[in-house]
Amino acid sequence: MGKVKLTRRLFKVHSWLGLISGLFLLVLGLSGSILVFRHELDAWANRDLLQVTPQGTRSSPLQQCYDTITRRYPNLDGIAWLNPDAGPTEAYNFRLYFNDTRLFTYDLALISFDPYTGAILREGPSANFTPSFIEWLLQFHFSFQLGVPGAALTAVFGLTMLVSLLTGLVVYRKMIWRVLTFRVKINRKNWRTISSDLHRVVGVWSLLLNVVIFFTGFWMNLFAFQAKSWRSETIPTKPNTLLSVSPDRMLQQALLAFPGLDPTYVYLPTQPTRTFEVRGYTQDQWKGWGSGNSVKINQQTGKLISLNRLSEKPLGERIEATFFPLHVGNYGGWPVKILYVIIGLTPGLLSVTGFLLAWRRIRKPPGVHLPFKLSPSVR
Repeated sequence: MGKVKLTRRLFKVHSWLGLISGLFLLVLGLSGSILVFRHELDAWANRDLLQVTPQGTRSSPLQQCYDTITRRYPNLDGIAWLNPDAGPTEAYNFRLYFNDTRLFTYDLALISFDPYTGAILREGPSANFTPSFIEWLLQFHFSFQLGVPGAALTAVFGLTMLVSLLTGLVVYRKMIWRVLTFRVKINRKNWRTISSDLHRVVGVWSLLLNVVIFFTGFWMNLFAFQAKSWRSETIPTKPNTLLSVSPDRMLQQALLAFPGLDPTYVYLPTQPTRTFEVRGYTQDQWKGWGSGNSVKINQQTGKLISLNRLSEKPLGERIEATFFPLHVGNYGGWPVKILYVIIGLTPGLLSVTGFLLAWRRIRKPPGVHLPFKLSPSVR
C-alpha cells in the first residue's frame, strides 16, 4: 500500500472517530477543565456552609463522624475521609460507598460535618446536585452518571480519542515541526480555512498532554471491564461491621509508624474484609509521583498490617501511581492547573473544527471531488 493511500485511510479513521465521539469528548473535556479546580470551586461555592468556628480541642472527631454515618447508613461498603489535611476552620468531608443494587447508578455519596459539634452540614448522593454540584460533575465525568456501564463507556471514548490523536499524528506528521516553529498561521479567508488551520495548530500543541490525559483516564476506568465489577453492583451490601478500635487512635498509630507522611485519604472500613488505611505523600515528595504511600491497620485488633513506601514499590506500580496526578494536574501548582484547564478545552475545539471539515466534504456538490485537505508536504 502506498504512503498516500495509507494516509488517506488513516485520515478517514481519524475523521470518523472524531465525528462519532465528538460530542462525548466535548463534554468530557469541559467537565475535566472544571474539575481541575474542583476542591477550590467546591470550597468557594459552599464557603458559608463549610467554614466552621473553632470551639476548643476536637475530641475524637473521626469516631464521632463514623458513629453518625454508620447509624444513618447501616449497609455501607466503606467510608473515606477526603480531607485529613483540613484546617481548624474547615469542615470534614466524607465520601460514602454504598450499593443500591442497580447497575446503572454509581453508588457514591458525600457528607460533611462540623468536627467540633458533630453537626451535619450537607449530605446526599453524588447523583444529585446536592450536596455539591462539583461532586455530581465528578461522578458524571467518569461514568456519565450511568454506573459501571457508564464508566466503561467513558473508557471507550478515551480510547477513541487516543486512536484519533495517534492517527492525526501520522496524518499531520510533516506539519508538526512547522506548527511548533510557528510557521503555520491561521488563514482567515473563510470558515473552512480557519477551521482547517485551527484543527492542525490546536491538535499539534495539545497532542502530548491530551495523549497523557486520555490514556490515564482510560487506564483508571479499566475496572469497568471486569465481570466482578458488574456483578458486585447487583449484590446487596451486608450490614455494617463496626470498628473495634477508635479511628482517631488508628490514625495516630499510622502517623507514628510512618513519620513524615502527609495524609490525603483515610479509609474507614464498614465490612469485615476491609482494613483501615491511611494514604498520602511524604513531606519531601513531588506530588507527580502520586499518593501511593500507605499504612494499613487491622480494624478489629489495631495491629499494623503493612507499611508501604512508594519509593520501595516495583517500577510498574510506581509508574501507575503517577496516572492520577497526571490525569488531574495536581502536581505543579496553579500554572500546571491553568494549563490543564486550557488543554481540557481542546478536545471540544478539535471536535468542532473536525466536524466543520467533515461537513465540508459531506456537503460538496455532486461530481465535485475535493482534494485531500492536507498540506502538499504531508501527502
